[in-house]
Amino acid sequence: MPFSRYNRTPQLGLGAQYGTSRAIEAIRKAISSGQITVTQEMVVRGAERLDTIAGVVYGDARYWWILAAASDIGWGMQVPVGTIIKVPQLADISALIG
Repeated sequence: MPFSRYNRTPQLGLGAQYGTSRAIEAIRKAISSGQITVTQEMVVRGAERLDTIAGVVYGDARYWWILAAASDIGWGMQVPVGTIIKVPQLADISALIG
């Protein structure tokens, strides 16, 4: 079952979530402190996108945001050739932000 990057985001009265996700900051801090281990690093070649990479490594393209957070890159799915993508385990991410 997928989990959302909005789990820790405050909610408005109608249940709509707003603002930036706190999960992104938590992932970045956990990786830099060694709380979460990066299991694989990939170098972007050609016209690869974060969602297609997530589909390959996680089996679900919706987890592109985990790769973006772990790799400390912006929110664009298309990243420049040569960008290093860090791939943490989903179980570690789920335990962190679940």
